Amino acid sequence: MTHFRENVAISGVSGMLNRLAHDRAGNTFAMIAAATVPLIALVGGGVDMGRSYLAASRLQQACDAGVLATRKKIGSSSIVDGNIPADAITVGQRFFNINYRDGAYGTESRSFTMTLEADYSVTGEASVTVPTTLMKVFGNNEMPVEVNCEAQLNFSNTDVMFVLDTTGSMADTNPGDSLNRIDSMRSVVKKFHAQVEGSKGPGTRIRYGFVPYSSNANVGHLLQDDWVVDEWTYQSRERVDDTSSIETQTDYANWVTINDGYSSAIVDTFAATWKPGTGEYDSGHYECNGGGPTGWAATSVETILSSTSEPYVGPPAGTKTIERVNRVTNGPNRWISLNGSTCEKWEATYTDHEQEFDRIKYPRYNQTWLYKPVTRDVSNWRSETYGCMEERSTYEIYTKEENVDTSIAFDLNIVEVPTPGNTDTQWRPMYPDIIYARKLTNENANNFHKDEVEYDGTYFKPASMPALVACPAPAGKLAEMDTASIDAYLTTLSPLGQTYHDIGMIWGGRLLAENGLFASENASEPGKDTSRHLIFLTDGKTEPLDIVYGAYGLEPLDERRWTDRPDPLLDRTIEMRFFQACKEVKKLNITVWVIGFGTSMNDVMKECAGDGHWYQADDAATLEKAFDSIAKSLAELRISK
Repeated sequence: MTHFRENVAISGVSGMLNRLAHDRAGNTFAMIAAATVPLIALVGGGVDMGRSYLAASRLQQACDAGVLATRKKIGSSSIVDGNIPADAITVGQRFFNINYRDGAYGTESRSFTMTLEADYSVTGEASVTVPTTLMKVFGNNEMPVEVNCEAQLNFSNTDVMFVLDTTGSMADTNPGDSLNRIDSMRSVVKKFHAQVEGSKGPGTRIRYGFVPYSSNANVGHLLQDDWVVDEWTYQSRERVDDTSSIETQTDYANWVTINDGYSSAIVDTFAATWKPGTGEYDSGHYECNGGGPTGWAATSVETILSSTSEPYVGPPAGTKTIERVNRVTNGPNRWISLNGSTCEKWEATYTDHEQEFDRIKYPRYNQTWLYKPVTRDVSNWRSETYGCMEERSTYEIYTKEENVDTSIAFDLNIVEVPTPGNTDTQWRPMYPDIIYARKLTNENANNFHKDEVEYDGTYFKPASMPALVACPAPAGKLAEMDTASIDAYLTTLSPLGQTYHDIGMIWGGRLLAENGLFASENASEPGKDTSRHLIFLTDGKTEPLDIVYGAYGLEPLDERRWTDRPDPLLDRTIEMRFFQACKEVKKLNITVWVIGFGTSMNDVMKECAGDGHWYQADDAATLEKAFDSIAKSLAELRISK
């Protein structure tokens, strides 16, 4: 918007013209001379006004260029503190100066200032002074020129799916950062949300979704019942009887306390000893060493009040004996309990503590375990599991270049809706507590065995180490979210588990796709296109372990996507499937962005994202710049006035 101020003073012109009008002497020369004065005013005004309009037009272009460059340069930092950063002001001023150089068209007093408005647009005011030429004759020495401009960063309807690595290494802190990786990620995602929300226009729909991942993704709460199998077979075990050996089983029941002569208290405390970690699954812990004697030092006196016997059907058949027992206990019981980094020494005292109970004895066969695949009813999975799923049926893929048949690789079929009763197309609930690595006695052994094995001990159970059965925070479907909602969701994320990138990309695509599982919710609004973006953030390379129980079962025994062999190894297999999943996602008109946070980007990640869509962020500040760059790419920069 341009404003001019012009003051023209022509002294005595009016009176002179009046005298000429009454002069009948016929002095033609005098009349011509009199007409020259207003003619000069008209010509001079036209020349000076033309220069002013030319300066104003160029000044408007320079103002527009300045605010556009500034709005493009500023990032989420301006949203947080309400100020235009100094580097953004420098860029805007440079663009203004290039488009309107000091002294252009003979102008003077060039000025350009910018302001960040409440709606996060950038407004500018520019002004110059145009010295007059012929108009100076009439006392008008200069003409001020002022223009206003404004730039906004606007979004069309947009869906953003955050696929976030929440593996154990996200608890680490990058060199130079004050926060660990997962806290830095939380902070930057919140700033990204604030930047995008602050720039969207009225009536614009922007939705956000989340897929935290490690060796799996927690999606059970999003699935319909008929998308999940009713029964499934797991690498587990069953009890079996040894009919050649009989032992006596003793049970206790029907307890009654007659005299509660019991008290306990902390009698001493001392500092715990820190024990450094021994490996990937033990980062270090406190131990209570010393502290004096512990253990049961009380004595009990039992009296059998009655005893009855009856036939026991079995098997094995025999006699069941039921004794009613009275027990009186006196004396101390001492133990040490760890409370944070403090060891607490407890002592309990029994003083004529009297109880009665039934002691029941009967014969039974010695039992052992048969380790094998076990089929179980999983129809009650919603109340029995945390919500992580084993993937649908698939086959092994040997290279990232091969053409995948998604009619049988249902895990890589992003939009396939399960067919009820067709278990190949359905998901299978994870039951970590029943999974055993057959013939593997500990996590460091290497003796998986596919055949059934009878063993009276316990083979390695992945659930004994939480990192091997990690089930991340529940994934979130697309939704419009305010600041409080974003903050509340990010708080649920915690670092645990191994890095399996393929499952993150697969579920990110499923939750973002316009067609498929959530088509009715993900559809574009009538008459409005939706831009879809998947932001994939990881802090590390693929780091699988064959003892992990994850989205494809227990890999060496289930052999769904990988068979134990030198080439490709499990990590390479996962990277190839990640790349194939990425290709399938991009076929759905989804833009994929990949960020490596505190890690070097490998070629598979770069090729998945493509040029201009991947970032390597070594620290939190660089991560913020990466998200800021993505936010700008999602938006449309325009002049609003």
